[in-house]
Amino acid sequence: MSLDVSPSSQRIPAARPSFPVRRRIATYFTGGVDGLLTLSATLQQGGCKVHDLAVDIHDGVAESSMVCTVLIADGGVEPLLERLRTLPAVVSSELL
Repeated sequence: MSLDVSPSSQRIPAARPSFPVRRRIATYFTGGVDGLLTLSATLQQGGCKVHDLAVDIHDGVAESSMVCTVLIADGGVEPLLERLRTLPAVVSSELL
């Protein structure tokens, strides 16, 4: 009995590429338009492609909201949410 230990017999499956998926997130923030600009810059710096964006800013209201769908690598949404939550203007950020 012989064992084949040649490199071709020990194939290791290649890691599958992480394909981007659409994720819908909601973020509540303060600071009006300035807060929105900070949020959008963070999304852009994180390499997210925003597919749709809805913002609700009202004069005299303490918190504004932003709901968007981003195209992001699988497994990248939690780091993105954590990064958004560290921004001073962000009250909360969550996956919908």
